[in-house]
Amino acid sequence: MEWSEVNPSQLKLVAAGIGACALVGMGAFTVVVSDAPGNISEGPEITLGGTTTSTTAPTTVETSVATPPVTATTPSGFATP
Repeated sequence: MEWSEVNPSQLKLVAAGIGACALVGMGAFTVVVSDAPGNISEGPEITLGGTTTSTTAPTTVETSVATPPVTATTPSGFATP
């Protein structure tokens, strides 16, 4: 059979078959190559490490009202506070 005798619908069917086979082949290759564990519990145990310290938050706030360390005078012509 020559290319001039190939029906366009037959060509589309052959191309779809080749594409489906390629898709299945890539999926099978991914399954074979992947190294992921089946369950999360199969992985290593998660620890905090030796340098981690745990502390509790203070119950009261250190500074309730902030006061500026410098005072200034109001220039003439402005309203006084």
